[in-house]
Amino acid sequence: MMEARCTVIGGHSIRDAEIKFGYAVTGTIHPRRVLTNSGAQPGDILLFTKALGTGVISTAIKKQQAEQAWIDAAIASMTTLNRSAAEVVASGSPEAPAFEVHAMTDVTGFGLVGHAREMALGSGVSLELTASKVPLLPGALECVRAGHIPGGLKANREFAECVVEYGAHMDEEHKALLYDPQTAGGLLISVAGEDAERLANALHSKGVSAVEIGRVFPKGKKAIVVR
Repeated sequence: MMEARCTVIGGHSIRDAEIKFGYAVTGTIHPRRVLTNSGAQPGDILLFTKALGTGVISTAIKKQQAEQAWIDAAIASMTTLNRSAAEVVASGSPEAPAFEVHAMTDVTGFGLVGHAREMALGSGVSLELTASKVPLLPGALECVRAGHIPGGLKANREFAECVVEYGAHMDEEHKALLYDPQTAGGLLISVAGEDAERLANALHSKGVSAVEIGRVFPKGKKAIVVR
């Protein structure tokens, strides 16, 4: 919270068997700096920060089957704010932004496909994802192969897979990870094609991982196509 420059106020206590907490965030933002998940345009490039796998790795931890290197990588990802990435995306002025970003969403509990679905349907477009380019945390594939599948992944897949078309050579492990519920996941950014490389370079210069994982196309038969 201190790193995010937040002040924690108020709160109440619950006596229960498990520790739990939640927050409501109050703040101010310039109206022209608001980025929603419903403005993606055909021709945009999709950039993704961070990597997938916190859900399956957390499940492996609960089963005491996770290697320490996997745990360390997952914790590092979950404890890294999206603040630096957001500051780069929002750089410039409200009247003259540094990058033409049309839509953005964080990827959290609904998994990459779940949040991509919301972006595609909200924007009236189709998204094409390249599975081999989607970054994965160390151990994520091993966890899927070992059957460490969280209930949220199964629910996400049951809900959203109907809008997805897969390429002929997609394997089951990579399919599953597209639905993995993330904790403190990365950002899915839909940026004008001519600005994509420059934005990626700017993110890298601030120590933010940013990978091109797909493109935006006019609305087709399926909201999401995974190659």
